[in-house]
Amino acid sequence: MAIRIIRAGVLTTVQDLGRPMFRGQAVPTSGAMDQLSARLANKAVGNPDGSALIEFNYGGASFFVECDLLIAYSGYGAIFTVNGVDLPCNRPLFIPAGTSITLKENLQGSRSYLAVAGGWKVTEIMGSRSTYLSGGFGGFEGRALEANDLLINEAGMSPLSKSILEHLKSSEINFPKWSISDSRFVLKNEVRVVPAQEFLWFDAISIISLLTKPFVVNAQGNRMGIPIDGPLMSRRKTDELLSTAVTMGTIQVTGNGNLVLLMADAQTTGGYPRIAQVASVDLVACAQMRPNKEIFFKEISSDEAEELYLEREMHLKQLDATIAYKFMIE
Repeated sequence: MAIRIIRAGVLTTVQDLGRPMFRGQAVPTSGAMDQLSARLANKAVGNPDGSALIEFNYGGASFFVECDLLIAYSGYGAIFTVNGVDLPCNRPLFIPAGTSITLKENLQGSRSYLAVAGGWKVTEIMGSRSTYLSGGFGGFEGRALEANDLLINEAGMSPLSKSILEHLKSSEINFPKWSISDSRFVLKNEVRVVPAQEFLWFDAISIISLLTKPFVVNAQGNRMGIPIDGPLMSRRKTDELLSTAVTMGTIQVTGNGNLVLLMADAQTTGGYPRIAQVASVDLVACAQMRPNKEIFFKEISSDEAEELYLEREMHLKQLDATIAYKFMIE
């Protein structure tokens, strides 16, 4: 299975679930910005969750199918099309050789993920195939994809992937009627946060503003972080903070009182105070936020955040069993 990139689009990279085990060596996690969509795309073709896939930002990209493919795409940044006809997301798609696929922008979000049966074949570095652009390693030669790049899948497919391919293989595009729903885990405007270590360094007016006022996604965001425009945060405690641990979803307050939401390629430590930490289940909403989108922050407890996470993981585990049942894999 292989594709050739025709138009690469905006900062298109190969990602997986990242390399979190190397944060102690100051290596950013990287990986898919929207890990839920990435996992759903992989599940739809019978892959392990951590298989390498392609992360597209917005629309505009296109690729040519060199060999018959079993693929799936998920996310909200683009709609995959063939000759102007939309392909459905969140389900396995058999695509015959010779097909050209174009990504049409989807105004609901920012990022989409393309999985192939077996996963895309790139070199594993530090336990991950994800691209870390600033470091120039991982993924496809440590860089964003370009026109004429040829990507192939790993030789070994899971028994489930083989079964899905056998069921769908045809002389034309083919896919099942069912799809995987992720709507219950995606909040469009509300981002749930847990107070972080320096939450009480800020005055009451700032905290009330954080949890009641609208904020706007700045257009300068990238894979390292997203500036968030809105009410400025004022500190009541002016102590200097030594560089300390941060991670994806940490919300820092800069020296001028602005918020920065750290994302997948963020550094492992930072010197700005941490006012909040996004609940892990809402990182998908953060990854899909478009520039100028209005958002609200809602405070929840760490226990509530954990319950939401466990609920989602239970649902995803049930999805695995359901997909296997549909293709009669025990």
